[in-house]
Amino acid sequence: MRKIIELKNVSKAFDGQTVLDNVSLDIYDNEFLTLLGPSGCGKTTTLRIIAGFEQPDEGELFFLGEDIAALPPHKRNVNTVFQRYALFPHLNVFENIAFPLREKKVPQDEIREKVTEMLRLVALTGFEKRSVTSLSGGQQQRVAIARALISHPKVLLLDEPLAALDLKLRKDMQQELKGIQKATGITFVFVTHDQEEALSMSDTVVVMSEGRIQQIGTPIDIYNEPKNAFVADFIGESNIVNGVMLADRKVRFSGQVFDCVDEGFGKNEPVDVVVRPEDVLIVPKGQLRGIVTSVTFLGVYYEIIVDIGGFKWMIQTTQFVDVDEEIGLYIEPEAIHIMKKSEYSGMFGDYSSFSNEFDELSDAESEADE
Repeated sequence: MRKIIELKNVSKAFDGQTVLDNVSLDIYDNEFLTLLGPSGCGKTTTLRIIAGFEQPDEGELFFLGEDIAALPPHKRNVNTVFQRYALFPHLNVFENIAFPLREKKVPQDEIREKVTEMLRLVALTGFEKRSVTSLSGGQQQRVAIARALISHPKVLLLDEPLAALDLKLRKDMQQELKGIQKATGITFVFVTHDQEEALSMSDTVVVMSEGRIQQIGTPIDIYNEPKNAFVADFIGESNIVNGVMLADRKVRFSGQVFDCVDEGFGKNEPVDVVVRPEDVLIVPKGQLRGIVTSVTFLGVYYEIIVDIGGFKWMIQTTQFVDVDEEIGLYIEPEAIHIMKKSEYSGMFGDYSSFSNEFDELSDAESEADE
């Protein structure tokens, strides 16, 4: 694939605080790439540097091989859709979408043809004369996307455009955005703190924390092969425990020795061990035993917290067990993922203070701008 955008060793600070720390990233033609991370990780700043709204303190920015670090936003072949759609309330749907072409003095017949094409693309045919203030949030978003796409930019930047929508509409729009990206062949760079959103929409996910890229990969790679404890914890739920790699494909954790599929670690090397909650099986006599401390019914499955030697594990299962029950646990070798120790070791993976409500509040707070 052809490389569209290249960031080389980009750093940025605000008021003496580093928000991007030596970031390098390649973005390719016809790619849906998502910058994913918590509030303050640097993802929005990265987007704004690509758009030209911020200048890097250090590093280089290339567009199709040309250095564009000093190029103003209006001269870059990129458009941006913001969380707040910035539509013109005094203009109807047709004129909002047509606005970029009118600014370029495009002939009326060509404007009509292109706006009609965009309305069809975003499923708003027949809405031409509607006031944008009368539209739903999802419809307003479609207008903003159509306006951004009508000039056929090489890259469309989307800064948390689904954040203001309710859950069902967000899920619908995730699929619509992916369909629009595939239909147009335009590179999308999408910013979100929502892990499910990133996994369901993206060709490539870039996980960020504290101004640095932690991992780049496909959604499947990011989920199944996290590079460190931060990525493992941020992408879905994870039990992360201290372990020791005894030999290739042999690891000790939680007082027991397990077969695994990882190799290439040093003999007796301390490691982080990741086991996803859905990969833990409840059995009569398991490698591990623990006491159930809580059970939450979530419709499709039960979310169970189990105390194993003072460390709280999460299990997701369709099998019901009761609080205070002692259960056995079995983990297949393929379900055990070994990671190198990192600065994030010991910070995640214990569900002693786990709360769905707390997580939801944290997600809401992470809407804050970076």
